[in-house]
Amino acid sequence: QVQLAESGGGLVQAGGSLRLSCAASGRTFSGYAVGWFRQAPGKEREFVAGTRWSSVKSDYSDSVQGRFTISRELAKNTVHLQMNSLKPEDAADYFCAAGPSLTRNVNGYPYWGQGTQVTVSS
Repeated sequence: QVQLAESGGGLVQAGGSLRLSCAASGRTFSGYAVGWFRQAPGKEREFVAGTRWSSVKSDYSDSVQGRFTISRELAKNTVHLQMNSLKPEDAADYFCAAGPSLTRNVNGYPYWGQGTQVTVSS
């Protein structure tokens, strides 16, 4: 069983930055893909970014390409999502998830964190 815990959410002005973190316990991320998803009120959970833990491979949604960067901190078994140039449309609850392969499909990730809230003000 993998336990995931997100942190780093908060309130930021449009154009600002936040760095989210996802730490795993119980098991390591080794052999997994890790994805970031977000869900705004009244909307479906959507893919934001993902990476393979064991290789240099990443994927980003078109809406965040060039603004967000996913990275791995191997020694701490932690995945980060650096979010720059934040827009009001980025406001949502952000979730990290782990699964057997890198995919944009929410059903491909058996393990989920509880989420961290990101609020972007104008």
